[in-house]
Amino acid sequence: MTPERFGRVIDASRQTVDEIAETVASVVFSGGTIILPNDTSYLLGCDPYDSEAIDRVYVAIGRPDNRPLTMHVAGPQEFLEYAAENPLAVVAAKRLLPAPVILLIRKPAFVSDELAAGLQTLAFRVPDDPFARAILERCGPIAGTTVNPRGGPRYLGDGDRSMLPAADVLVTHGPTRYNVESSIVDLSGGHARLLRDGAVPERRLSELFGPIERPVVKVRNKLQRE
Repeated sequence: MTPERFGRVIDASRQTVDEIAETVASVVFSGGTIILPNDTSYLLGCDPYDSEAIDRVYVAIGRPDNRPLTMHVAGPQEFLEYAAENPLAVVAAKRLLPAPVILLIRKPAFVSDELAAGLQTLAFRVPDDPFARAILERCGPIAGTTVNPRGGPRYLGDGDRSMLPAADVLVTHGPTRYNVESSIVDLSGGHARLLRDGAVPERRLSELFGPIERPVVKVRNKLQRE
């Protein structure tokens, strides 16, 4: 992989968290893009309120325009700044987060349609990783998505960097805490809906939110000609 793919590579074992956070903050606040460790994967992200930076993330990862980025925040209280009137989100903040889960809520009016890709919901992460949360505490929120190509191999911090998209800063921090995908739970309605199975077991989600709904998918058998 050519060095030009990244403006700078930071080995987290060689600097303090505070030093790394300051570097990442200077890049994010100046409109740059960063790759950071999350709890289930590494993420490519930027300032969620910088339209040009968002464009760079989409181009770098080849993400379809109709698929929104996820807001990564440092803690449950920051999450509630976007969802204080949502009873299910309050339960999640008090009893679940931080966790390897993506939570969908109704998009607040003060969040741009561009960030939500025109949808009425917005996805949030409070990662179950102290290092990631320390970075987010200094320079979050960060809008981002996994560095993993859709349908391709997963980068968990110890694989081939040549698969990674370009970014102004890459922070390496070894393997991610979890070796499975995050769960995705929709909290935008009256009941929790499990959109993707993942690191948080459905039983645990049911304990928190009550009966969990799942999207209904019609399965059609292919007709075979004799």
